[in-house]
Amino acid sequence: MSKYKKGKIVIGVVSGIETYGIFVKFEEYYSGLIHISEISDRFVSDINQVAKVGDEIVVEILAVDEKNYRLSLSLKNVKRKPRKKRSKIKETPTGFKTLSKKLLQWIDNNLENK
Repeated sequence: MSKYKKGKIVIGVVSGIETYGIFVKFEEYYSGLIHISEISDRFVSDINQVAKVGDEIVVEILAVDEKNYRLSLSLKNVKRKPRKKRSKIKETPTGFKTLSKKLLQWIDNNLENK
């Protein structure tokens, strides 16, 4: 039985980098791929800015192929931080009146500073 399970956070070593993802090696003959779509929620223009060959990297296991000793991995799931619960915006009795009064003053100040 393998110690690698879906959802587990593990540490591996970057063994290769291609335009489509990062290869990671682990103990016990296992290796894995972090597909470029699993590196970040944002656009990744250059994977080489994320990791270098030989770097230790912390990843989440998305899937395990026991037969071929391969793992599908995610870096972005590890980097995600839990979102803080947002409080509801409460409207004040004056509403946007304060904003509309200050807006002209802010525009005048901005024009003077240019």
